[in-house]
Amino acid sequence: MNLNLTSTIKMPDHRLRREVVYLCQITGKPVLKLSTKDYLEHNMGHWVEEFGSAGLVNIEVFNQLQHTITGWPGGKPNADDTTRPERATPYPKRIIVFSPHPDDDVISMGGTIRRLIQQGHEVHIAYETSGNIAVNDEEYDRFMRFLNGYAQLAHFDVPNANVPVLDVKALIRRGEARLACAYNGIPDERIHFLNLPFYESGKIEKLPMTEADVRIIQHLIASIEPHQIYVAADLADPHGTHRKCTDAVLAAIDEEQRAAAPWVNDCRVWMYRGAWDEWNVADIEMCVPMSPEELREKRNAILKHQSQMESAPFMGNDERLFWQRAEDRNRATARIYDDLGLACYESMEAFVEYKFQQRKGEA
Repeated sequence: MNLNLTSTIKMPDHRLRREVVYLCQITGKPVLKLSTKDYLEHNMGHWVEEFGSAGLVNIEVFNQLQHTITGWPGGKPNADDTTRPERATPYPKRIIVFSPHPDDDVISMGGTIRRLIQQGHEVHIAYETSGNIAVNDEEYDRFMRFLNGYAQLAHFDVPNANVPVLDVKALIRRGEARLACAYNGIPDERIHFLNLPFYESGKIEKLPMTEADVRIIQHLIASIEPHQIYVAADLADPHGTHRKCTDAVLAAIDEEQRAAAPWVNDCRVWMYRGAWDEWNVADIEMCVPMSPEELREKRNAILKHQSQMESAPFMGNDERLFWQRAEDRNRATARIYDDLGLACYESMEAFVEYKFQQRKGEA
């Protein structure tokens, strides 16, 4: 079993798009205003020769970018999906969003999750780790003081001395995740706390990811047989948890594929990024726009994770809170599309498809 599949992730080969986007950025022009002179002055005249004119190059790239934008991340039913990122059928889809920690889902793709639910899809959220060590001791103390105070009012004993601190911290994060899911309209039976063994070292440094982690995920996937899977590709996570979680998901899918599970042939895997990084616009293959109201709703879901606000111990070198990082990142993505001459949105969440043939070692 290959347990290091993130090392095989390759960005899409969008060479034309990448070079034209770069040309837009250095000239300060939107795609459709690039001239033959711009291409020649920056050693890109070969594209003009290949397409016949600068205008035809521009239209090709503009259309490629335009076709990444969709308000239907699960596919639009009863519609021509020829140029859409996702297929129209089946509808509704069964979807699993894998979240390394109990807040990565809403930080990274909270707007898309709400859109999927509103459009009638069956959305499952799978929290891969407890996230317990990211709960500050002050949060633990606050929780236990409340519990002890409530016990006194209700006249029963709380054996708090017998409850491991990390178990209580995991319970705090689980409760916050349930609140965020409830806000987004996800019922309890579609919330899955996997508690992958590699994470439960009780320390910042985690245990090696093993087949035991993969089997837990494989069992969940096989029980749901999803049409879409969303995974974290935020490999800049300084503690490496995201990488291990994504490796476990990809290994589980790989095992299902090796076993010829029929659902695999009708499933797409979409990679998201969150608090630590964002996709290059030339790599984006699906971009879901959000209105100001939808961005506010995303923030509200993130804020349900109160233990991860000001007192969270693993914020990294970035002083912004997670909801601020998410909003800045989503607005920046929308601004890049706007600068390139596409529709002007308040914010956008971006995704790249993970190709199945990469896991089989095919070209």
